Amino acid sequence: MESLIGLVNRIQRACTVLGDHGGGGEGSLWEALPSVAVVGGQSSGKSSVLESIVGRDFLPRGSGIVTRRPLVLQLHKTEGGHEYAEFLHAPRKRFTDFAAVRKEIADETDRITGKTKAISNVPIHLSIYSPHVVNLTLIDLPGLTKVAVEGQAESIVQDIENMVRSYVDKPNCIILAISPANQDIATSDAIKLARDVDPSGDRTFGVLTKLDLMDKGTNAVDVLEGRQYRLQHPWVGIVNRSQADINKNVDMLSARRKEKEYFESSPEYGHLAHKMGAEYLAKLLSSHLEAVIRAKIPSIVAMINKTIDEIEAQLDKLGRPIGGDAGAQLYTILDMCRAFDRVFKEHLDGGRPGGDRIYGVFDNQLPAALKKLPFDRHLSMQNVRKVISEADGYQPHLIAPEQGYRRLIDSSLSYFKGPAEASVDAVHLVLKELVRRSIAATDELKRFPTLQSDIAAAANESLERFREDGRKTVLRLVEMEASYLTVEFFRKLPTEPEKAADKNTPVSDRYQDNHLRRIGSNVSSYINMVCETLRNTIPKAIVHCQVKEAKRNLLNRFYAHVGSKEKKQLSAMLDEDPALMEKRDALVKRLELYKSARNEIDSVAWK
Repeated sequence: MESLIGLVNRIQRACTVLGDHGGGGEGSLWEALPSVAVVGGQSSGKSSVLESIVGRDFLPRGSGIVTRRPLVLQLHKTEGGHEYAEFLHAPRKRFTDFAAVRKEIADETDRITGKTKAISNVPIHLSIYSPHVVNLTLIDLPGLTKVAVEGQAESIVQDIENMVRSYVDKPNCIILAISPANQDIATSDAIKLARDVDPSGDRTFGVLTKLDLMDKGTNAVDVLEGRQYRLQHPWVGIVNRSQADINKNVDMLSARRKEKEYFESSPEYGHLAHKMGAEYLAKLLSSHLEAVIRAKIPSIVAMINKTIDEIEAQLDKLGRPIGGDAGAQLYTILDMCRAFDRVFKEHLDGGRPGGDRIYGVFDNQLPAALKKLPFDRHLSMQNVRKVISEADGYQPHLIAPEQGYRRLIDSSLSYFKGPAEASVDAVHLVLKELVRRSIAATDELKRFPTLQSDIAAAANESLERFREDGRKTVLRLVEMEASYLTVEFFRKLPTEPEKAADKNTPVSDRYQDNHLRRIGSNVSSYINMVCETLRNTIPKAIVHCQVKEAKRNLLNRFYAHVGSKEKKQLSAMLDEDPALMEKRDALVKRLELYKSARNEIDSVAWK
């Protein structure tokens, strides 16, 4: 049966493949699953500890910063067979030669950082399958340093610390703090950092390396027994291979036996021998990691459930996959149209902004345009005289200049056509803008760029028809005013001419001027009355012909057009945005991962 750690390793690998991995976003499944971060200063023996745990030489070696990217190392205990390694960046390729593994780690590091001494927080993922390991996930981090060397940025010291902290700060991270025994524990970079992020020591395991290199007459018993620096977990001593052993290619299994003999025969550490060495450390970490995972299962499952709900909501927003038959496609298109129509009506009726601009046309733009009409110039005494004189031809009028009145009124009323048509066009532009906004605000449509264009074209085509109807109607209103004048208005006008005020002007001239002035005033009064009427009726006509029609019949022709299309044409309308398709596919895969992880954790955890 698969171990709990083995299951977690498998889930973490799946997370990484889907981009939901360590070093990534907060709240990911990878982040919620506990693992062990290996922390230490440069030349503290980190690499030797990891190789001892694995039982293989596989890590690059050298001076300065050798580990320049995090290495996520997942160990899988097998029941026999060959040992092999796999890199996530090279799937389907098994490495049985661990010298090739070392080279691939170095090459993959250079692919991101270049052949420089720079670092990168992009992790390398390596899985090792062997009967000589325990199930365990370890994260090898760049060694902490105090100074930058030639070829490194001045910020390298802080950059490395920030990277290491980004892992060990997480409450689910177990810290493996490695310190060399031949240095003062008080100056240990690993212990200092662990104390900062884990002051209680609950998450920290201390490891002392290079015990065999301590000065004669000194030992690390006080540290290993927890008297000098106490942790909640026991300290473990490690004896690394000597450089001579490395040069002679002494294999790790022989090195483990040699390490065991060292502790058993040591007068200082003999009583601790059963709790020392890389093999014991690996079993200790594996046992603790499984216990931590088991304890955190409720919170992990709760996080998984929360994430599943969030992914389901995102998929609902993006839209589920569409059926392949014509009926399902037609239903989807009509459903998208209804969603757009609903948003469009909300804009018009005030649930969303924009519809108020139509009222602005009627309340501000139309009155302002009417006010600017040049009636003062048109009804000046000079123009009235000209129109009146021309209206009667060769024979002047005897009593009232009726033809002159009519011509003055007709020519004045024609000025109303401009503001009437301008109001129609202004409302048309508002409606077009609301169509654009509504398409953008309809979440269901975002996945179908072609359908968006088709709906926009159909809606704008309808708006053009409604504009033409509106234009004809408002012009007809103006023409109606010119077709039949309100007789009662003129019957109520006084018939006596005004008396002349200037006695120096001849009586005939005084009479003529007053007569023309009265005509201009009468026509102006009538035009004002018509203006007030049109100010009320033009908005009514526009709302009836354009706004109401847009609410009722904006997509009616489109519905009829779509209903006659074949399956191939419907499919073409539903070609999704590739970016959204990719996003949905990624979400579906993540959803499957999280559901599978939840089921598997539940099935393994309680056995």
